[in-house]
This record gives sequence, structure tokens and C-alpha cells, in this order.
Amino acid sequence: MPSSKVTLVDGMQFVGVSGSGHAVVMDADQKNGGANSGARPMEFLLTGFGGCTGMDVISILRKKRQKVTSFEIFVEGEKAEGHPARYTKIHLEYVVTGKNISPEAVERAIKLSLDKYCSVGATLGKSAEISHEFRIIDSEAEAGG
Repeated sequence: MPSSKVTLVDGMQFVGVSGSGHAVVMDADQKNGGANSGARPMEFLLTGFGGCTGMDVISILRKKRQKVTSFEIFVEGEKAEGHPARYTKIHLEYVVTGKNISPEAVERAIKLSLDKYCSVGATLGKSAEISHEFRIIDSEAEAGG
């Protein structure tokens, strides 16, 4: 069963250690009693979503023999007014750079991730509307060739 241990360090700073032994620092901003020494917990939800779908998409694209040289996902969330300020909308922008990347392969990989494989997205999708778009950058055109 996945697990995590979260420990107060000082003020509003916490260190979370995952069951696999990796640590992250979380903190509030100054107006909320923190020192801004780490990311906010809600930011980690977006980061985790990006990582989850990113691992799916890049794995699928590699299986489809797409020559990806760079891959980024920009994740933005819109929160509800008041408390709890849960995410109501999340938008992902996938940017795939490579040579002769198939738009159909990218769209299919994203769809498989969001509809079938990404457990973070499935969890967040229970309370937030999730949308996406993608861009392909041709590395050969970028290099002038």
C-alpha cells in the first residue's frame, strides 16, 4: 500500500518522505505563516499529475517508435472560491519535440493516459474538469535542417 510520512520541521515547513524514501519540502508563504521554503501541497497535486501522465505518454510514444528529443507538460489548475479550495479545472499542455512526430500518436498516447492509465488524473478527475492540448515542435525544422 502506498504510504508517506510528513513531519513538521519549523513554522509551517514540513518534510514529506514517500514510502520509496524520497523527500520533498512543503511550506506556506509568508502571509500564511510560512517562510516560502518549499512548494505548497496543492502544487504537488499538479506536479504529480504531470509526472503521472508524462510517464504514460512518453512510454507509449517510445513504444510507437516516435523520436522524441524533448518533452514537457505545463499543468495549470483553477481552484474553487472558499474552503476547501479544491481544483475545479485542470489544464495540461503537452509539448513534444522530435523528428517526424505523428500528431495521431501523440493524441492517442494522451488519450490512453488520461482515460485509462494515469491514476492521479483519475483521482483528480472526480472533482475537477480536465482539459488538454498538445504542440509538436519539429527538431529538424528548429535546427534549420
